[in-house]
Amino acid sequence: PPAVAAQPEPEPVPAPQIDDLRDIGRAGDVLCALGAPWHDGGYAERVAQLTARTGMRFAMLVHDLIPLVRPEYFELGRAPEFGKVMRETLPLADAILTNSWATARDVAAWTAAQGIPLRSAPRAVPIGTGFARPQPGALPAPLEAGAFVLFVSTIETRKNHQQAFRVWCRLLRDLPRDKVPTLVFAGSVGWMVDDLMKAIEATRWLDGKLVFIRSPDDATLSALYRDCRFTLFLSHYEGWGLPVSDSLSFGKVCVSSDRTSMPEAGGPFCLYVDPDDTTGAYQAIRRLIEHPGELARLEHRLRTDFEPVGWSATADAVLAATLGPGSPPCTSRAGR
Repeated sequence: PPAVAAQPEPEPVPAPQIDDLRDIGRAGDVLCALGAPWHDGGYAERVAQLTARTGMRFAMLVHDLIPLVRPEYFELGRAPEFGKVMRETLPLADAILTNSWATARDVAAWTAAQGIPLRSAPRAVPIGTGFARPQPGALPAPLEAGAFVLFVSTIETRKNHQQAFRVWCRLLRDLPRDKVPTLVFAGSVGWMVDDLMKAIEATRWLDGKLVFIRSPDDATLSALYRDCRFTLFLSHYEGWGLPVSDSLSFGKVCVSSDRTSMPEAGGPFCLYVDPDDTTGAYQAIRRLIEHPGELARLEHRLRTDFEPVGWSATADAVLAATLGPGSPPCTSRAGR
């Protein structure tokens, strides 16, 4: 190819100056950890020093305790600091928030079993429905609107793509090929799925009836939700289950696992299956494929009765839980 003239290196942008919390924090303020501080093995020590110096209160949101309560779903060493940070940080929290009542129960049961004292009982906050959607992009080839079923998730053993693959293998044995919708996995490849990926490759991706959309952006994801026939989320264990509530926000019925938090995420609007019962999942999915009237009835109920939770309601609940019931409401109402 023709040579391209080298471009001058851009001038580095100086990092913004961030004040030290030890200098600006004061009694009555709240340090709230909403993300994943468990990546940092020294987090609890710094929280203890900061709150002791400033008089600030500390609150944290626990998304799940899966590496501790179901370690079989994680490679050894994948979350090396998780247990340490949880053991040391939870006792420091003046408010413990969770993304579901299932997670709240996990936190209460695990800390009790470990003899970890808590300053407050874990409490769930409502989780907003859907994501800030850009204009949907083009549907990735070779997909056609209404001709595929969507499973959004990292491909990992806990998410149970294995069950979906087995169901589709059986559907293709039992039904005419043109009656079986394409199965779409949208996400990335995670851990402990080498055997599954080899099995998929051995079938040549079900001879085209299984399509993998790697790490779709929001515009592509919006198009996939908009144009799918229905969705799957067959996970063994979740803290919440965003693909369930995301599906409902697009008006799409979800065939969901009946475990842990997923019935909280889906309410009465999902078709629930046992993630360990592949025959039961096969029967439920085949019923939706062969009886479009049943799917239409479920979609009608979803359109008429489903009330999405605004993300501002999540923010208001966090403020109330951390600052007290008299805290001002969130003023931003952008997006659900």
